[in-house]
Amino acid sequence: MKLFDVYPLQPVTITKGLGSYVWDESGTRYLDMYGGHAVISIGHTHPHWVKRIEQQLEQLAFYSNSVHLPIQQTLAEKLGEISGKKNYQLFLCNSGAEANENALKLASFVTQRRKIIAFRQSFHGRTSLAVAATDNPSIVAPVNETDAVIFLPLNDEQALEDCFKKVGSTIAAVIIEGIQGVGGIRVASTSFLRLIQQQCKQYGALLIADSVQCGYGRSGEFFSHDFAQVDADMYTMAKGMGNGFPIGGVLIAPHIQPKHGMLGTTFGGNPLACAAALGVLEVMENESLISNAKVVGQYLMEQLNKIPSLQNVRGRGLMIGFDVPPELATLKNRLLNEYQIFTGEAKPSVIRLLPALSLTREQADEFLQALQTAIATHPTT
Repeated sequence: MKLFDVYPLQPVTITKGLGSYVWDESGTRYLDMYGGHAVISIGHTHPHWVKRIEQQLEQLAFYSNSVHLPIQQTLAEKLGEISGKKNYQLFLCNSGAEANENALKLASFVTQRRKIIAFRQSFHGRTSLAVAATDNPSIVAPVNETDAVIFLPLNDEQALEDCFKKVGSTIAAVIIEGIQGVGGIRVASTSFLRLIQQQCKQYGALLIADSVQCGYGRSGEFFSHDFAQVDADMYTMAKGMGNGFPIGGVLIAPHIQPKHGMLGTTFGGNPLACAAALGVLEVMENESLISNAKVVGQYLMEQLNKIPSLQNVRGRGLMIGFDVPPELATLKNRLLNEYQIFTGEAKPSVIRLLPALSLTREQADEFLQALQTAIATHPTT
């Protein structure tokens, strides 16, 4: 049997990771400025995180949600404390797509409406409704196609107001990334997020803050939507939540009432996943990683803005993007193959930086030096 070939693969085999570095099978070390799609939040194989998982594995790895699992409540309390959302409710699942799927479904249950507003260049996942709310027709199968989703331009306040005036009574929810990740590190403006909240309240719709990639401290606030000082009805999470262990969640405002059977999952909230998530929050708190992301991210952006070849440097914290001009089209591959640095990309010509929140200034300088050298020695065409 062979693997179903759906992933374009880099010619690298990673066998070990520690902090912000990974090693291949021949022992070559790479600086990880991408964190496996923003998943590595506290660094590869952090010893406290490893110990948390090992201790739980020795006690109980899994039982279903048909019994009391106290570690779920422990996680909820710690998450509420660190995120500042103590009065919210937590639904645990397994991934970002599942978190968004359940949030959208819950919004429709609560409002008894079926229309969703999403935004151009958004990415919310690959499950049925999450992918329908994703602005990428190439990954939407015919069975996923629906007229329930309305796509609007990001940060276009007039278009938002016009849409609500026209069909506001049919809108169940607005789903928005505080910073679009796959869309190329496009930041939702403070005024736009505040207008969404105002329109949702006026028309009885719910605001879903997709924080799967831009949450969990990556922006320098726990949720990137926090910069706008809005309180969403739901926050969706995954990626950095488990530092590589599969876990996702939805924070749900107190005015939304649960009913038995309304949502459900087999593996969501299993004790092993909760232990991994608790390990992440404990490290984030003990090592002040959110403030580190803010400080190191600001330094990185300041230095990137000094490099004339790079265009439109943007982002917040350690969620950074910049445009690469055509003459540097192979820059990302050169950084990997010649300088042993992992970065991400967004089509058509964006390099994305999503390193661990523990990235040091020295490691940022290591990246910047390699980047400048790669640009200075880039072959001419």
